[in-house]
Amino acid sequence: MNPENYLYLSALLFTIGAAGVLVRRNAIVVFMCIELMLNASNLAFVTFARMQHDLDGQVFAFFTMVVAAAEVVVGLAIIMTIFRTRRSASVDGANLLRY
Repeated sequence: MNPENYLYLSALLFTIGAAGVLVRRNAIVVFMCIELMLNASNLAFVTFARMQHDLDGQVFAFFTMVVAAAEVVVGLAIIMTIFRTRRSASVDGANLLRY
């Protein structure tokens, strides 16, 4: 396979994730779209590392996965708090948590 195909796939996945973040109002779906965007960037990092015959891109992808794992824990806790308070996972009601 050509490495450019992986970059096209990465760009497509990132575009789908960005469109999902901009269009959807459900916090879980927005959260999944952010994860899709992170995975698309990981695919691009690994592809560039493979094209350059270097391990730097794979190291960046590893650290991105570590940050994504921490984000999952914190993000799901916030989403569950919003759901318990408002009985809805809508993003529009998230700014009302401070009251």
